[in-house]
Amino acid sequence: MDTVKAKEALIKLSKQKGVSEETVRHQIKIAITEAMKSPEPQAQTFWKSIPHKGEQPTPEEVIAYITNMVKTLRQKGSQ
Repeated sequence: MDTVKAKEALIKLSKQKGVSEETVRHQIKIAITEAMKSPEPQAQTFWKSIPHKGEQPTPEEVIAYITNMVKTLRQKGSQ
């Protein structure tokens, strides 16, 4: 998944929940910010592994990364 498809997923989710896209993005940003504070080495490694353009990954970047990660794991599991 790329960030364009991730943005489309955010829009779809906002419609399903009956809230604005900005509300969904804001809530995900809060979750990302809090999760990035984890002192756990595995968590820090995970967050550093996500390709991102800014100071921290955007919701779209996180969604795209995790989606691709899951797809890769599924492909490996079916072999």
